[in-house]
Amino acid sequence: QVQLVESGGGLVQAGGSLRLSCAASVRTFSRFGMGWFRQVPGKEREFVAAISWSGNTRYADSVSGRFTISRDNAKNTVSLQMNSLKPEDTAVYYCAATYSTILTTMGSRYNYWGQGTQVTVSS
Repeated sequence: QVQLVESGGGLVQAGGSLRLSCAASVRTFSRFGMGWFRQVPGKEREFVAAISWSGNTRYADSVSGRFTISRDNAKNTVSLQMNSLKPEDTAVYYCAATYSTILTTMGSRYNYWGQGTQVTVSS
C-alpha cells in the first residue's frame, strides 16, 4: 500500500508561483512513475505533469513552460513547481503513483492517489 500526502497549495495572485510537494510512504518509491493531476468541480480530472522512475517528464500543453515536475528518490518526494500562474490553473491538485514503467498521462493507469490540495489563483 502506498500513501501519498500533498502539501503546498494555497491562494496566489495571477503571475505568482507555488510549489506543491507530495510525500510517499513506500520504500520502493524510485520504482514508481509519478504524476500530478487537477480537477475543477463539475469537470473531469485533467493531466498536468508526469515523471518516470528514470526521470523522463511530460507536461500538458496548458502548463508546458510554466510548470516543472521533479522527484527526489532519497526523500520519497515529488514536486511541482508552478510559475506564471493563471486563474485557469485554479483546481484541486492530486499526486498519483503508477506501477507503469511507461510514462503515462492517463489517470486510469495510476494506482494510488493523494487526497488533493487546493490551488487558487486570483486575477
